[in-house]
Amino acid sequence: MTNATDSSIDPMPQPPEAPDINDCCGNGCDPCIFDRHDMAMDEYRQALRAWQARQQTASGSAG
Repeated sequence: MTNATDSSIDPMPQPPEAPDINDCCGNGCDPCIFDRHDMAMDEYRQALRAWQARQQTASGSAG
């Protein structure tokens, strides 16, 4: 029997890959690739918190 904690059904979010320092053109782009990475990290953290809450709920209801 599978449940919500099955990683194939609800995989743990993965952090975005950080840009290399040399990927920045240095022209003051708005948003810069580092700004984009910061925004992606914020989304990742939110997704991770939601995933952790689902895992706790699923493991709590399984027992």
